[in-house]
Amino acid sequence: MCRQVFGFRLAMIALAAPAALLNAAPGLGVRLVGAAVVVTFMVSYVLFRDWERFGPLLLRHPSLLAADTVFGSFLLISAGPDTTLAYVSVCTPLLAGLVYSWRGAAFFASLQSLILLLVHATLKADRHAPVAEALLLPGLCVIAGAMGSTLRNLMLRFGAATQALTTVRARLAAAEAVSAERARLAREMHDSVAKTLYGVALAADGLAATASADAPDPDRIRQQAELVSRSARRAAAESRELLADLRRERPDAPGETTPWSELSASARDFAQRTGLRVTCSWPSAPHADPTPPALPPLPAPVARNLFSIAMEALENAHRHAGATRVDVHAAVYGNVLRLTVHDDGRGLPPGTTLERLRDRGHFGLLGMVERAAQTGARIRIGRGGHERGTEVRVELPLPAPHHPGPTPESP
Repeated sequence: MCRQVFGFRLAMIALAAPAALLNAAPGLGVRLVGAAVVVTFMVSYVLFRDWERFGPLLLRHPSLLAADTVFGSFLLISAGPDTTLAYVSVCTPLLAGLVYSWRGAAFFASLQSLILLLVHATLKADRHAPVAEALLLPGLCVIAGAMGSTLRNLMLRFGAATQALTTVRARLAAAEAVSAERARLAREMHDSVAKTLYGVALAADGLAATASADAPDPDRIRQQAELVSRSARRAAAESRELLADLRRERPDAPGETTPWSELSASARDFAQRTGLRVTCSWPSAPHADPTPPALPPLPAPVARNLFSIAMEALENAHRHAGATRVDVHAAVYGNVLRLTVHDDGRGLPPGTTLERLRDRGHFGLLGMVERAAQTGARIRIGRGGHERGTEVRVELPLPAPHHPGPTPESP
């Protein structure tokens, strides 16, 4: 705002300088007026160009603006109050109001009004000018000073409001980051350590039941003890991995990976551990092209989330659905990667919602939905096109056009 005021002063001084020089007395008068023109023009130009550098100097020393007002009065006396230079005098109280608040606006408005009245009384002493004409410019100075002070207060309040808004946004962003990190930790704990510890508990129950039998089988006890030991070591490894992930500055490091071989190996291990038949098939699908497109590599965070969703679906099929078979399938349809996990179990109970599951302490489906949303994928959980069981379908848009594949069939 102050820079714009000095820009307006520059234009008015440039327009009024010829009239001031023509009306100046020959000799010393012309020199004084010329010096005043140069000084006021250069001061206005410097402050217009480098206000951030010289503005604080003007803020600390109001005497500089007073000296500028005195130099401007020389031009005003020479050019006359009827020239465009009179509008420069109105800029002074406006600038004072912006820089020095209402006290500076009152002082410089009074000083500039007094100078204008003296100039008007001196140059037009032989004329009987109306009083309204004599008081016009001083009145404008008072109004300009009040406007400058009001604009200053408005801008300060706006700045305070903007700072408060920025602070609130920063706090909200921090709260959202903390909430997102808590949700991520909850998903990681649920999908890794909690499930492994649950398996340890089941294995320990089996070991206790075998050991308490009338004729315990030593080989059976040894196998179950080894299963407990392996599960406990696995839980410890998952805990260390989770802690290392927390210590890492960037847990979601850039890069691409293919989760399909790891998912296939984990599915085989899951089948051996639970006795549930699990089949993995990719990239072929019904009505697929004879040469279906290969599954593309995915960013590490996306691959991790897809892997966790598939493993959570397998765990749900084993623990809650009473299934005997689970089919895991992945394929590319156009520019969409589709991952489906279908079991032949009893299916979801009628009226199942995420809110009810959360209230009952079941966070598996909630974690799956959150992971899908985090990767920008769409997830559907239900029967799909099957007569029974549960199908978890995740559809991930690929970031770049992939090899053309078959058109997806949406039941």
